[in-house]
Amino acid sequence: MSENEVQVSRMPMIGDEAPHFRSITTMGKINFPEDYKGKWVVFFSHPADFTPVCTTEFIALSKRADEFKEINTELLGLSIDSLHSHLAWAKSIEDIDWDGEGKVSVAFPIVADISMKVSKMYGMLQTVASTQTVRAVFIIDSDSIVRAIMYYPMSTGRNIDEIKRVVVSLQKHDAENVSTPANWTPGQNVVLGSPLTLEEADERVKNSDGSLIPYAWYLTAKKEK
Repeated sequence: MSENEVQVSRMPMIGDEAPHFRSITTMGKINFPEDYKGKWVVFFSHPADFTPVCTTEFIALSKRADEFKEINTELLGLSIDSLHSHLAWAKSIEDIDWDGEGKVSVAFPIVADISMKVSKMYGMLQTVASTQTVRAVFIIDSDSIVRAIMYYPMSTGRNIDEIKRVVVSLQKHDAENVSTPANWTPGQNVVLGSPLTLEEADERVKNSDGSLIPYAWYLTAKKEK
């Protein structure tokens, strides 16, 4: 390999099976994704322990961990810091009352990836020179398939509402074969896929049972009950 050549591993894409790994975490050893079969997972990386933005994210996620459990979703964090660093950071977070909302304990495991093996496997290191993982989010379904991927720069904290919204949207799609429009939130109307026949297009426009809102033959909303 020449000086200018860089060995790049293919990161998982939407629709791929989540790459497998074994690791130690702040809550014991895991075999991923096997240990999470039957559950959805929000697997996310953070640049480093003891950093401001990451700390606020971990506080926010911990406060809402039960909300994710209610939708059959587990949280799993990662950075390339050591297990001891993760443990010390998690303990320090317990003493922080961010924004006057009360103190919290980190309610999910943090993968220790000091070798950077998992980070490279998941494309969490965005540049060759970097030894810090970016703010990556992989939403993985109950069959261990990657369903959504989000990337944020180091300076921008993630929106927990948006992460949860995407999980709920994907679960709704799987359960009801519908899609969610721009700015959708749970409880709002959803949309149907484009009709595949002229007969189907005509039926949607007629909307005989009143359950649909036909904006155009190809754009039909379905009323939420």
